[in-house]
Amino acid sequence: MTRKVTLGARLSPVLAVFALALPLHATPVDDQLVIEGENGPVEIVTEAPAPVHLKGVLETIYSGWRFRNAETRALERDDFDNPGMVFVDRGRDKWNAAIGAKGESCASCHGGPESLKGLRAVTPRVDEKTGALMTLENYIDTCLTQRMGLESWNWTSTDMSDMLALISMQSRGMAVNVAIDGPAAPYWEQGKEIYYTRYGQLEMACANCHEQYFGHMIRADHLSQGQTNGFPVYRLKDAGLLSAQKRFVGCVRDTRAETFKPNSPEFKALELYVASRGNGLSVEGVSVRH
Repeated sequence: MTRKVTLGARLSPVLAVFALALPLHATPVDDQLVIEGENGPVEIVTEAPAPVHLKGVLETIYSGWRFRNAETRALERDDFDNPGMVFVDRGRDKWNAAIGAKGESCASCHGGPESLKGLRAVTPRVDEKTGALMTLENYIDTCLTQRMGLESWNWTSTDMSDMLALISMQSRGMAVNVAIDGPAAPYWEQGKEIYYTRYGQLEMACANCHEQYFGHMIRADHLSQGQTNGFPVYRLKDAGLLSAQKRFVGCVRDTRAETFKPNSPEFKALELYVASRGNGLSVEGVSVRH
């Protein structure tokens, strides 16, 4: 059974030892990100004032890019060097392919992928017609199953990763701006509760690493604020592309807890909340992390 307790002032024994080993001060690197792409350079905002809802918690928010080493940061500066661009190219091939039950393609309805510019910057969001909380994966799945007569793609499949990469690229450089009020409010509150709840044998919450100890080292990894503006992410450690929810799975398992599944109500709510913590940072399209 998953162990779950609310995050309070008390540290678990594991975190107490971890905290004693940390340096007193740790900051993200002072660097700027300008990406050279096929349409010219794109300046990426990697530092911004924290959203109002984080008042008293964080003053400044930083992209995870600012917490990586120089070699990893350099890979994202040029699309020619970025290994994640392979997934974008494959996504473009799928976009134009006649994969529907009646020969439909994504292009036959939407035209070019640039027609979805801005979608990545505002998702997850609540659909006006259905009232459902929708991630990019949900929109892709709706097109596949309701408009093209296909079976759902697995949420962590190569096909889904390719399409996520292509669609996310269309919003590169745009500010993350997910809504947290109105119909999104109850989902946002659910995600916030999950963020601050301890899980697993290690009794750790998202906030323990990404709020209390960002900038410090945990083993060989430099802890970031856990922002999702860079997702999908090409992670060098995994030699593959990860969605936000796929990374959530890894984080929860690291606490030695039974994880929620991708596309679960819990992870969709958590993705909305975590995305809102990065409102104001730029969508990076396909980022590189280690």
